[in-house]
Amino acid sequence: MPLDLRQLRFAVTAAEKTSFLRAAKHLNVKQSTLSKKVSALEHRLGIVLFERSTRGVVPTDSGKAFLEVARRIVRDVDNLQATAKAVRYGEVGRLMVGFSASLSTGNLRLLLGDVLGGFTDIQLDAMEAGPDRLIANLQARIVDIAIDPGPLEEAGIFKRWLWSERLMVVLPQEHSLLDQETILWTDLRNSVFVMPSDCSGPVISEQIRKRLGGHGFNAQIVTQDTSSETIAAMVPYGKFLTIVPESATGSRRNDTAFREISESTGFAHLDFYAWWRKDNDNPALARFFKLIDERYPLSAAN
Repeated sequence: MPLDLRQLRFAVTAAEKTSFLRAAKHLNVKQSTLSKKVSALEHRLGIVLFERSTRGVVPTDSGKAFLEVARRIVRDVDNLQATAKAVRYGEVGRLMVGFSASLSTGNLRLLLGDVLGGFTDIQLDAMEAGPDRLIANLQARIVDIAIDPGPLEEAGIFKRWLWSERLMVVLPQEHSLLDQETILWTDLRNSVFVMPSDCSGPVISEQIRKRLGGHGFNAQIVTQDTSSETIAAMVPYGKFLTIVPESATGSRRNDTAFREISESTGFAHLDFYAWWRKDNDNPALARFFKLIDERYPLSAAN
């Protein structure tokens, strides 16, 4: 017998609200009803999903694994229902874009904004993820196109250059390097860098290693399972620095400053590419590429 979607939704909401009472209020059902449904689901699965106490509920280790899958199922069903409601006089197109860049400002934000504003008959779905998940979802045809600095090279996956973004070092507002007209990689040789382990973090970390290594220095890099925005928020305490793409500078703070890193050929930068399966015949993807060709012609590649 298939799992009851209502039970899954009750369990997922309870995990998000950390309380059966708050989950019941959110879903507009009785707490006793929600509690019984979750207990019935646990009985059927043969596992305990939650540790219960007077303070609320906390997922067990087994519950965390199950609830992660249940959350995706509930979300996908909601997306299907939303798509069905959006149908007008025929089939509505759908485009799933995966990306690892910040949307606080920059080219990606403008590009997706053009799709939302101009492709009124297409449902735009987005997925922020790191390279491993993006390549897996491209191969599984979950993602139509990924926008990422890569590398995502794999059989059947093609790429196209899109744009370059300057790399910006995030400094505390009183840092001595802010008094310099230009900042070079060698000025950062004694710095400790904290970088996110996902999204564009690994690619930028490799750039740091190569650039400092080229001058004979070993890069001091610590990786953390958190976002670049969270790491940047801790930079003012003076223990470390971080480097972000230019698109992340929209999240500015009064206690930090963004500065370019000068190189012999200009400024340190990161190239972003579009990655897709050549056999993807989604009409929405073809329209998206037409927009890309208009906004970012290959003649601009450096």
